[in-house]
Amino acid sequence: MMPRVTMSSPALVELAQTYGIATGYTDWRGRQVDVPAEAVTEVLRAMDVDVSDPRAALTHRQDEVWRRMLPACVVVRRSEQRSVAVHAPRGDAPQLHLRLETGGELSLHHQQPRGEARQVDGQELVEVAFEIPDGLPLGYHAMLARCGGREVEATLVVTPDWLGVPASMGEHRSWGLAAQLYSVRSRQSWGGGDLTDLCDLAVWSAARLGADYLLVNPLHAAEPVAPMEPSPYLPTSRRFFNPLYIRVERIPEYVDLPAADRAAVEDLAHGVHTKLDGADVIDRDTSWTAKRAALRLVHDVPRSAGREVDFRAYCARHGSALRDFALWSVIASDHGSDFRTWPHELQDVASPEVADWAVGHAADLGFEMWLQWVLDEQLQTAQAKAVAAGMSLGTMHDLAVGVHPGGADVWRLKSTYASGIQVGAPPDPFNQVGQNWSQPPWRPDRLQELGYAPFRDLIAAVLRHSGGVRVDHIIGLFRLWWIPEGRPPSEGTYVRYDHEAMIGVLALEAQRAGAVVVGEDLGVVEPSAREYLASRGVFGTSILWWERDEEGRPLPAERWREYAMASVTTHDLPPTAGYLTGEHVKLRDRLGLLTRPLAEEAAADDEERESWLGEIRARGLLPDEAGIERTVEALHRYLTLTPARLLCVALTDAVGDRRTQNQPGTTDEYPNWRVPLSGPDERPLLLEDVLESARATRLAGVVQTPAD
Repeated sequence: MMPRVTMSSPALVELAQTYGIATGYTDWRGRQVDVPAEAVTEVLRAMDVDVSDPRAALTHRQDEVWRRMLPACVVVRRSEQRSVAVHAPRGDAPQLHLRLETGGELSLHHQQPRGEARQVDGQELVEVAFEIPDGLPLGYHAMLARCGGREVEATLVVTPDWLGVPASMGEHRSWGLAAQLYSVRSRQSWGGGDLTDLCDLAVWSAARLGADYLLVNPLHAAEPVAPMEPSPYLPTSRRFFNPLYIRVERIPEYVDLPAADRAAVEDLAHGVHTKLDGADVIDRDTSWTAKRAALRLVHDVPRSAGREVDFRAYCARHGSALRDFALWSVIASDHGSDFRTWPHELQDVASPEVADWAVGHAADLGFEMWLQWVLDEQLQTAQAKAVAAGMSLGTMHDLAVGVHPGGADVWRLKSTYASGIQVGAPPDPFNQVGQNWSQPPWRPDRLQELGYAPFRDLIAAVLRHSGGVRVDHIIGLFRLWWIPEGRPPSEGTYVRYDHEAMIGVLALEAQRAGAVVVGEDLGVVEPSAREYLASRGVFGTSILWWERDEEGRPLPAERWREYAMASVTTHDLPPTAGYLTGEHVKLRDRLGLLTRPLAEEAAADDEERESWLGEIRARGLLPDEAGIERTVEALHRYLTLTPARLLCVALTDAVGDRRTQNQPGTTDEYPNWRVPLSGPDERPLLLEDVLESARATRLAGVVQTPAD
C-alpha cells in the first residue's frame, strides 16, 4: 500500500496512487519522508495527466478503465488460473477467444457478471468475467473480445512460474569472471578491448581456469561518431550494440580488401596503436574514429551470395527497430547525437522529412545496419567459442537501467518515455546526496498498452548470444526513482511498475534462450521485492562487504542466499586490493561526496571492513599478518562457504588491480569507465599478460575448491 502524506488536496493523493506514484517513502535510515506535492504534480504531468482539477482527473482515469472492452495486456503465470474482465453495455453478451502464438483458437468461458456497473459517456457498462485456464502454452497470445459488432484485441502473456537455472548448469555451483571489456586491451585491439578479446578471455577462463561464465559490462550502442559517452550505463540504445567492440580484421570481407584499402586500414590501426598503446586511459574517440573509417572500407567489399542472404535475413528479422536505429545514427552523424537539438522536423521518427532523409541517405543507412550484423556475428562467435571451451553458460551480458535522453531508443519510441523526468536513486549510505542518472524512465502505462513489446524485444536481443543477463538495478522493474528535471535527487519519488508483468516477460525470454537471470538488488530495496524475485527463480546479488544481519554484523556464510551471485566487490567499488586500504573513502572526500567529516567516515569504514576481516579470521581463513593478495584470496574463499549457486570474481581482483572503474555521483570529476585494467603497480596490463597470470590462476583455484 502506498504511504500517505498530508497534502492540500486529498484527491491529488488518490490520483497519484492510481498511477503508482508514491506520496511518501521510507528512507535508508528508516525515516518516513514526505514527497513535495509539487514533485508529485510534475510526475503526473509527465504521464500526460491534467492536474488542474485532481478530482476530475481521477474520474477521467476511472472512466478510461471502463471504456476499454479489454485491458491492454494481461500477464499470467502458466499454473495460474485467472479471470479477465470484459466491459460491455448492459444486456449485451460479449465473447472472448484466445488466438495462440503457436496457432489455433480457444474460446473462454464467461462467468456471471460481477455486479459492478458504471455510467460512462451516457451508457451503463457492466463487467463480465472470463476464465483464463491454467496450463496454456508459454508465450504471447492474442485475446479477442467481440460484442455488439465490435472486436477488440489485447495481449495475453503466459510466463513461467519458475525460472531457476538452465539445464546446462546442472546441479553444481558455477563461478565466473566479471570484466569491463573495454579495459581489457590486447596487442591487436584498437585501443580498447573488443569482441575478439572477449572470445580469447572467455576461452582462457574456461579452458585454463574452469570458469562457467564471463560477465561483461553493457555492450549497448553508443554515439555513432565522436565524442562518445564513456559510461556503458548511459547508452543511446539498449536494443542494439556498440560497434566500437568490432574487431575489424575478423570480418570475413577483410581478406578481400584491395591492396590500397588494406594499406589504409593498416595505417589507421598503426595510428591508434602509436597513440594509445600503453596509455593510462581508454580513449574511445580516437579508437572509434579510426575504426569507423576502416569499417567503411570493409563494408564496401562485395559480399558473397550466401553472406548477402544472411545480411538481408538479419535486417528482416529486426525490422523497423533496426531501420529506425540506423536512421537515428545517420542523422546523428550530421546533426549531433542528441536528437533534441536537431531541426524540429527531424525530431519525429514518423515525419515526412525523416522519410525523405532515409531515401537520400540509403547507403549510409545500409552501413549502420551492416555494423549491427557484424556485431551479431562476432557476439555469436564469442558465445560459441566460450561454450565449446567448457563454459556451462558462456558470456553473460549486463543490462543497463536506461538510455540517454537524446538517444536512438527515446527517438524511435518517444511516446513510451516520460518527458521532463530523470531516473536516479534516493540518498543511501554510499551516496548520501542521492543519484541522478540523467535517463528518462519508461512510462508504465505505455508499456502495458504495447503489451510490453519494447521490453520483451530488448531482453530477447540481449539474450540472443549469451547464457545469462545481469539486470542492473532490477528493483527498477518494481519501482523507479523519478526526479523531475530541475530538482535534486532527494526531491524525487518512487513510481511503481507492474513487476508481475516485467519479471514475467524477463523470465519468459530467459527460458526461451536457456539463460540465467541475475538481478542487481543492492541499495534501498523493499524486502518483499527480494522475496518475490526468489519466488520466480531470479538470482539476486550478494556483495560480501554489504552482507550484514539485522544488527549490522557480518552475515554468516550459512545464511547467505542460495539463488544469488556472490562476489567480494562490484564495479561501483574499488577492486578489493584498493578497498582494503580505504581508497574509496579518500576518493569520495576529494570529490566532495561525503556528508560527514573524512575522519568520521574513514573510522566508520575501517570498523565495517575490520568486522568482516574478523569474521574471515574467525573462520581460520586468514592469519593475522597476511598481505593484500592473501587477504583477497581469503575473502574469496569465504564465498565458497555460502550456499550461493553463482560465485563471481572480478578480473581486477584476479590480477591485483587497485583502481576503481566508476565512482557513483560523478561524471568528469573522475575518469569513470576510462581506466584500463592494471596490475598491483597500477601500470596497464595487456590481455596477453592476463592470460599468463599466475595470480589469476591461484585465485581461480580458491573459488573452485570449497573451504574446509
